[in-house]
Amino acid sequence: MTNGLFTLPWWGYIVVALGVTHVTIASVTIYLHRTEAHRALELHPVLSHFFRFWLWLTTSMVTKEWVAVHRKHHARVETPDDPHSPQIHGIAKVLFLGALLYHKEAANTETLRKFGHGTPDDWLERNLYTKNTYLGVLLMLAINLALFGLPGLGIWIAQMLWIPIWAAGVINGIGHYWGYRNYEVGDASKNIVPWGLLIGGEELHNNHHAYASSAKFSNKPWEFDLGWLYIRLLRRIRLTKVKKIAPKIRVNQHKRGFDLETVTAVVNNRFGVMANFVKEVLHDVCAQELRQLGRKSREYSLIKRARRLMSREASLLSEKGRRQLHQALEMNANLSKVYAMKQRLQDIWSRSTASQESLLSALEDWCRAAESSGIEALREFSGRLRRYELVPV
Repeated sequence: MTNGLFTLPWWGYIVVALGVTHVTIASVTIYLHRTEAHRALELHPVLSHFFRFWLWLTTSMVTKEWVAVHRKHHARVETPDDPHSPQIHGIAKVLFLGALLYHKEAANTETLRKFGHGTPDDWLERNLYTKNTYLGVLLMLAINLALFGLPGLGIWIAQMLWIPIWAAGVINGIGHYWGYRNYEVGDASKNIVPWGLLIGGEELHNNHHAYASSAKFSNKPWEFDLGWLYIRLLRRIRLTKVKKIAPKIRVNQHKRGFDLETVTAVVNNRFGVMANFVKEVLHDVCAQELRQLGRKSREYSLIKRARRLMSREASLLSEKGRRQLHQALEMNANLSKVYAMKQRLQDIWSRSTASQESLLSALEDWCRAAESSGIEALREFSGRLRRYELVPV
């Protein structure tokens, strides 16, 4: 059955295939994604080069090309310039032909020039990895055949298909199409658990788009980021240094009111603040309004649909959704007031050039308006907002 150095039972070859493809996934998520593309980590040079060498052997991907395509995805997300948005290209094309979309964009010299800065540019990169991209995968084929004989060919095929299927297809496709959202960011990103053991935490795609420079992708207690587990283990043996993780906020009951620290906490964790607003204000007010209405009334049905629409990022609503939301808000003064306060809060942190002092003033004005609205949920949320602070890392 085999002329290789090792003869294994059938399940042994499967274990080997899963093992080597998992190393590839770890290399993508830790090295290419979190370290090179987003600078969330610093890796020991030996570890960094191992990942680079392994990716050359198993994927033929060039660091600069992958990083540039991924950064462009973030910069142009869900627009015609996004290299692989299923909202633009269609889910079928991204899911099944995602690798072709990647290679097409990787050949764009303008993309590499604009988004590929800061990636390795040493002698090995220029003269081996970039210049001889397919030499590595051919060398991997030879190694597999030498070790396992004919079954080694099957292991190699699995290695060649693993990233095109899971990264280019599933993460880029399903990760912007199906799943759940913790944060209402301005794109269609979703979390697609329970695939963590197969794709190393990359399935927490909505979390990543909310906090792109975070080395940790899991944000909720039930979420598991396998890549983050590996990073913590590597940090223990001093092979990696974490530069940034997503900020966490807490309510400090001893704070008397807004200060610049509060502004920093609110703005840096704005997606978490908005998620709290949806849960603590929008859903509470909707529930109160529904309790006062008969289940068979037209307003009841409109508000029930509007509860979900009010929670969504406004720019992602369909024309039909906008009409339904407009109808519900016109019929209910409390919901209209709460939704206007939601939009006003979002407008505050969209002022990217504003000084901290002006943001502080805007937040104080927002809280005064919330507290004088006559809506108890808004008043209570305002009280918590005034006492927010960042949790020390």
